[in-house]
Amino acid sequence: MTKIEQVIDYIDMQLKSRRLTPSMRLPSVRLLAKELHFSVSTIVEAYERMVSMGIIEARAGAGFFVCAPLEPLILSNIEPIREKSLDPLWISRQLLEASAQLIKVGCGWLPDDWMPHESLRKAIRDASKSSISELVHYSSPLGLLGLRELLARRLYNKAIEVTPDQILLTDSGSYSIDLICRFLLKPDDVVLVDDPCYFNFRALLKVHQVKIIGIPYTAQGPDIEAFKQAIEQYHPRLYITNSGIHNPTGATLSQPTAHQLVSLIEQANMVVVEDDIFSDFETTHSPRFSALDGLNHSIYIGSFSKTLSASVRCGYIVAKKEWIDHLVDLKVATSFSNSNFSAQILYRALTDGSYRKHMEQLKIKLAEAMQFNVQMFEKLQIKPWIIPKAGIFLWCELPTDIDIKKMADYCTENGVVLALGSSFSQSDRFQQFLRFNVAQCMHPDIFSILEKAMRYARHAPA
Repeated sequence: MTKIEQVIDYIDMQLKSRRLTPSMRLPSVRLLAKELHFSVSTIVEAYERMVSMGIIEARAGAGFFVCAPLEPLILSNIEPIREKSLDPLWISRQLLEASAQLIKVGCGWLPDDWMPHESLRKAIRDASKSSISELVHYSSPLGLLGLRELLARRLYNKAIEVTPDQILLTDSGSYSIDLICRFLLKPDDVVLVDDPCYFNFRALLKVHQVKIIGIPYTAQGPDIEAFKQAIEQYHPRLYITNSGIHNPTGATLSQPTAHQLVSLIEQANMVVVEDDIFSDFETTHSPRFSALDGLNHSIYIGSFSKTLSASVRCGYIVAKKEWIDHLVDLKVATSFSNSNFSAQILYRALTDGSYRKHMEQLKIKLAEAMQFNVQMFEKLQIKPWIIPKAGIFLWCELPTDIDIKKMADYCTENGVVLALGSSFSQSDRFQQFLRFNVAQCMHPDIFSILEKAMRYARHAPA
C-alpha cells in the first residue's frame, strides 16, 4: 500500500467509525502530515484523490470537508475487536444461540428448572382473560398502573420513596439503559464503569460512541481515589453500576463507600445509573444510591428477567418526575409503547402469593450451590475473589500456569461455555479470571470437565 493509499485508508476508517461525519472539517494538510509522519505533498495528493472520489470537498480558504453520506453504524468499526471470545457482542450472541445441551457455566441466568413454571403458566392464563382492549391495545405511555403501584411499594422497602408516576415501564433492563443514554449522553461524553463490569454495559455504551473509563472495583465498591481522579481528569457525565449484587464479582456496596460516592457524584454534577436486576437475590439489603440521594443525581432500573422469566420482557426506570416526562417522550419516539401483555403477566405472577415463596426457596438453593461450588473450586485450585453474601456469581482466579484461552477452547469442544474474565474489562487485570454461575455449575459433569480442561491447558514446567 502506497503512502497516499494509507492516508485515504486512514480517513476512510475515521468515516466508518463516525469520528468524521458529513460537513465536518478534516484536519489541515500540515496537521495531518505531522500526525501521520508523511510529507505535506502526500496529504495534498490523498485529499485531491478523495475529492475526485466524491468523499470530501475543498472549500476555498476554509479547507477540506466531508461530503460523503453518514456511514452505517457498524459497531466493529468504532472500536477494534480483540479476540472473538472477548468481544461482548459475540459472547452474548453465542450464549443466546447456544443449544440447550451446552452447559453455560458463565451465563447470567438460572437453569430452566429453577424458574417458577407453574406460576408463569397461571399468570399467562389469567392475563389472557383480560379485556379485549388490554389484550390488543398499546399500553399507556408510563405502562400498566397496577404494576407501577406495586413497584412503588416494593421500592419503599429499599428506602426509595417514589410515586407511580416516577416509574416508567420498558421492555427490558437493557432498553432502559439505552433510553437513559439517549436522554443524557452525546458522542464523546465520558462514562465511568466498574472494572470489571457486566460486559454488555460496554457494548451498549459503544453504540452511543462515548468514552468509557473503568474504575477498579473492590470488595466494598469502586475505588474511591480512582473515582476522584477520574472525575478530575475526565469530567464524566454518567456512572453505570450494579449497586446491589455486583456483576461479575458478586460484591455488595458498603455504606461508607456509598456515602462517599454520593458526595462525589453530587459535587461533580454527574448521574449514577444503578442497574439492580439482581435485587431480589439479596438476603440483606445493601445501600442504594437512589435512596441516599433521593433520585437527585441517580436513576434506578430493574426487571424480573433473572427471577421470573427472561422471555416475559418487562423492565422499569425510576427517576425524578421531570426526567420521567422526557423519557416518556423518548420511549414513544423509539418504541411507541411497551408490551402491555408482558406487564399484565408480570403483575399477576408477582401478586398471586407464589413469588415470595419461590424467592425464599431460590435463596436457599443458591446459598447451598454457592457453598458447594466454593468447596469444589478449592479442590481444583480455583480461587474465588470473594465469597459473595448472595446471588448467582463467583468471580474466580485460576493458577498462573493455566492457559485460559486453551482451557476455554477445550471446554467449548466438550460442551461447556466459559465466561472469560478479560471480556468484563478493558484492562489486562483479569486475564486469569472466570465468571461462574453457581446454579449452572450444579450440572453433574461440570467439575470433571473443568479438571480435564485445566490439565490440558497447564503450561509444561520450564
